[in-house]
Amino acid sequence: MLDSIFSVFMALWNQDFSVLQSPESAIMIYCVVGALIFLESGFIPAAPFPCDSVVVLSGTLAAVGVLDPVAILLLICVCAALGSWVGYLQGTWLNRLPRVQGWVKAVPANRMAQVDTLLGKHGLVALFSARFIPVVRSLLPLMMGMRASKVNKFHYFSWLSAILWTLLLCSFGMLLPLLPETMSKYITAGLMAAPVITLCLAITSFVILKIRRANTKQVAKVEVVQK
Repeated sequence: MLDSIFSVFMALWNQDFSVLQSPESAIMIYCVVGALIFLESGFIPAAPFPCDSVVVLSGTLAAVGVLDPVAILLLICVCAALGSWVGYLQGTWLNRLPRVQGWVKAVPANRMAQVDTLLGKHGLVALFSARFIPVVRSLLPLMMGMRASKVNKFHYFSWLSAILWTLLLCSFGMLLPLLPETMSKYITAGLMAAPVITLCLAITSFVILKIRRANTKQVAKVEVVQK
């Protein structure tokens, strides 16, 4: 069982159609795709998973008859929305911790009101955009869980953005077989590399920001000592 799951996962990662196109792999593909989408949508440590490319590849497999188009669309939509819901629940749990509550209370009331307004007015745009950005895809629902006061509105934004994201990427995947083979491979390879590249950029930016803040504090301390 584990060997089958691992082989399908590696086939998805390496775009090995010889394995993915075998009829006996279909059920395992559904399971692996659903698990990847759910984990990457709801848990920040799963951010390196190339879920965008997996959704595109699922559309391609549906176009060539390996997967059922309706079934894979429904599976991805449901797993993406449920993953975001898990991220939201993590945010509500973290918000109960005294340390986190202290951080929230330290923010001016007018700023928190602005955050709530932005989440209310631009929740769909934010969630839709976040689905194309690793880490942010699972981070934004967590932040909304900490700040959003209306659960029903979150579900509306989450499910609608999941549907739009799935339809867009799966439709793109269904069009790939119509392109020249070399071009489609380059496009899929780019989608596979995008999450890792984006994650590395995010980590690098975070480290640089930390270093700058540390340097600023050090300079401020030196100035105070000199005075």
